[in-house]
Amino acid sequence: MSDIIQLLPDHVANQIAAGEVVQRPASIVKELLENAIDAQATKVELIIRDAGKNLVQVVDNGIGMSETDARMAFERHATSKIRTTDDIFKISSKGFRGEALASIAAVAQVELKTKKQGAPAGTNIYIEGGGLQFQEPVQTAEGSNFSVKNLFYNVPARRKFLKNNNVEFRHIIDEFQRVALAHPDIEFDLFHNDDIIFRLRRGTPMHRVVEIFGRKLQPLLIPIKEDLDWIKLNGYVAKPEGAKKVRGEQFFFVNNRFFKSPYLNRAVQDAFEGLLLPGYLPSFFLFLEIDPEKIDVNIHPQKTEVKFEDENLIFALVRSTIKKALGIYNIAPSLDFDRDPQMDEFFKPQPSGSAMNSSSSSVSVSRDFNPFKEESSVSATGVVNLQEMYDQNISAAPSKINLFEDEDFDEDLMRLPNGYWLFNKGDKTLMLDLGRMHRIVVADRNKGKKRSTESQSLLFSLEYHMNEIEKNKYKSIKKFLPGLGFDMTIAHDSVLRIDAVPEGLKDTQVIKFLENLFEILEYRTEEDFMNYYEYQWNKLHSKSRFDFIYKYEAEELIKEFTKIGFPNYTPNGKKCFIELPLEELKNKF
Repeated sequence: MSDIIQLLPDHVANQIAAGEVVQRPASIVKELLENAIDAQATKVELIIRDAGKNLVQVVDNGIGMSETDARMAFERHATSKIRTTDDIFKISSKGFRGEALASIAAVAQVELKTKKQGAPAGTNIYIEGGGLQFQEPVQTAEGSNFSVKNLFYNVPARRKFLKNNNVEFRHIIDEFQRVALAHPDIEFDLFHNDDIIFRLRRGTPMHRVVEIFGRKLQPLLIPIKEDLDWIKLNGYVAKPEGAKKVRGEQFFFVNNRFFKSPYLNRAVQDAFEGLLLPGYLPSFFLFLEIDPEKIDVNIHPQKTEVKFEDENLIFALVRSTIKKALGIYNIAPSLDFDRDPQMDEFFKPQPSGSAMNSSSSSVSVSRDFNPFKEESSVSATGVVNLQEMYDQNISAAPSKINLFEDEDFDEDLMRLPNGYWLFNKGDKTLMLDLGRMHRIVVADRNKGKKRSTESQSLLFSLEYHMNEIEKNKYKSIKKFLPGLGFDMTIAHDSVLRIDAVPEGLKDTQVIKFLENLFEILEYRTEEDFMNYYEYQWNKLHSKSRFDFIYKYEAEELIKEFTKIGFPNYTPNGKKCFIELPLEELKNKF
């Protein structure tokens, strides 16, 4: 039998390697922006066409490259950042593995014009599908100008799996924001199809955050600062009113490198304990400075995961520093009069090896247990398919109807301090979230009805300060808004002036309503937008569980909820009620 193992051709090996580094246009944006930072640029322009599918161009005024370096930069494992394996464990630059440009060039058409500072001429190099087409002298500005065209032109199967332009461009904005936030001392411009999206000037970290996310965030920001011998922590957290239901404005950086850490996210969430409504996430922009030898940034191809030597200590530092800052600004959780303060010692983190850490006495306590918490049925794009979810709920409900078929209401009913209600019926005990139930009832009342789209003029115009993401979202949906009763226009800069709103929308509700509409990542069709608009409208006119105080109100709602089938879930997949396991509760005694 002949031998069957053979070496892959270089162009095939490069395309396979590119799969790790180049997943979508945003991957190229990340690599080229980081190269510009490493090249000591003080001004960087990012130019995008068709969400990066046809062009990603980065122009910087950095130190530039020589003719030889320009060619070597596209070779695999060619890098100026490391020389020995020891260097890997004290990385201070962005890129260092020497894979990015070779991987990009393997799946795109790449042109580089670059000139070293003070050099009489630069060099122009063009590579297509990993193969050098030409290299020649050229007159060009100092610095580097990378153009990456027709991504995955030679790998059509990969190109086919790219998302639509709205989604891909949102990923590009994410990468742009991460680099720009980490370097407020550098100017950044972002153009998309000749439209200016961001124009960020040099300034302070606070100025950069406000430039990106809008002026309305500035009064909500609380400074965070702690300086220890082995680590520094700086940045900002937003007051509780700046919390959001989507994980958007949450940024961790270490040594000016963005990273993701669910563990440290938890430290921030813990610091806000008792301050946020269920389902809301705090906004934060936090920067760690630590000895590079104490972290490992080489555990993920995109370098977005970091391994810390003292992760538990960093967790404690983040949590305690934020708690202290919230206290300084007089933001404190509500008092719990039923809590025994002596129990606080029991739940404090214990040193390793202590008796409290032994397996025989360990106790696991979830302070955030919520019986109604459920995975959302919102799609990856953020669009709720309301009608489909509603129909599924109703069709699945008949097994519950027989519990509530009596005309007279004689069941036991009791309100709990947390706003939930206990409902006894026969041998079953349910815990009800009347707020979610009311939302479904309101939606059912409005189902099939043609809602009035008449406008009501505002006595005084309202102003909504949009960040650039919201501004682009407004442009994508503004054609639908007049038909719904809105009269609004961009007055100046990124200020949206609102002169009229639909009947039934109070002045005090307008801004929050718009924020909710802008929260969705993308609306793929007009139907997507209208479905989500109706969902938010019904939600706005629904009561919360805390609004149901009196027993007769709860009884009336339960009767109406029963008539529509007593569905288990809201349209976005949240539980309306849970059945308490009485047999299990008996065993607790």
